[in-house]
Amino acid sequence: MTNTIIRVAIHDLSRTVNGFVVKYGKADLKISSTMQRVIDDLTTLYGKRTSKSYGKFAVDEDRFPTEKHLRAYLNVQPSDFTTLTHKMMETLKAQAGYKGAATGGHVFFAHFEREERQYLLIVIVNEKLGASMTSDLDVQDVRHLDMDGFRFAGRINMTSWANGEERYIGFLKGKREVSEYFKEFLGCDTTVQNRRDTAELVQALMTFATNEGMDTPSKDDFLARAKTICERSAKAQEELSFEALANELSPQDPERLMTALADPDLCLNDGFVPDRRALGALVKFKGKTPTWSIEFNRDAITRGNVVFNQGENTLTLTGLPEDLTAQLRAEYNQDG
Repeated sequence: MTNTIIRVAIHDLSRTVNGFVVKYGKADLKISSTMQRVIDDLTTLYGKRTSKSYGKFAVDEDRFPTEKHLRAYLNVQPSDFTTLTHKMMETLKAQAGYKGAATGGHVFFAHFEREERQYLLIVIVNEKLGASMTSDLDVQDVRHLDMDGFRFAGRINMTSWANGEERYIGFLKGKREVSEYFKEFLGCDTTVQNRRDTAELVQALMTFATNEGMDTPSKDDFLARAKTICERSAKAQEELSFEALANELSPQDPERLMTALADPDLCLNDGFVPDRRALGALVKFKGKTPTWSIEFNRDAITRGNVVFNQGENTLTLTGLPEDLTAQLRAEYNQDG
């Protein structure tokens, strides 16, 4: 997927003995090949992080002004990315000042488009000491961006926001006391809805099993074990970690499952307590019409007790229980 970068700005947030200080960068940076690569890398790395939370803008725009700054940026033509990022830096500075655990760094802002959806990515990147070779085959110190090590990042899906969708802001959770200021900088309301989160996780696990090309027995086993793991967290009222889930559920290659669950387009909250009522869909199918309802376990398909004819859109049940058979025979004999 290609990221079409529209605008980029980089500013600095530094912590001093007298508080935080902002240094503003250039108004509108050129989208060079290096800049494209850096933003692409940050987008990819952010997408792979499993520990993310999702939500929407908080109602109180006076306390959390990012929404109104973003609205002004999008509604005024020509759009003013400089004003947007300067105002957001003021908010970031203010929120950082309230939290003792907050740190500074290079703050990257990128407005980009991908698959006809527009996003604003904000990442705080620090530098680290490395080494490079000299022309006479010696080594020397060199400082460079620590692309893999960023702890503060968020993404606003501006298209989803404009469409009135329920979740369009995501950010790295990290340690609560550390990441809280970044969440408040974004103005994100992350009200947890455990049942909805569980239902979305269930759908993501079923999609993953299908995309991996699992045969029916393997898929049944995978989803049944997922249900067991999630039910354990639900019973203990413990938050479910996607990393722990992937390591237990797919120990041979947990990275593939973690990457799937971390996809920011899915908006899956990491660290919620599963709702047992929504877990049944991992191992059960159910449906109803005004005249009948049906529910059966996934292994009924594996055993051949339930056969679905896709062409005729019909379902055939075999091995009916004796009490149901007796009722049906009595009904049909009466009619005969």
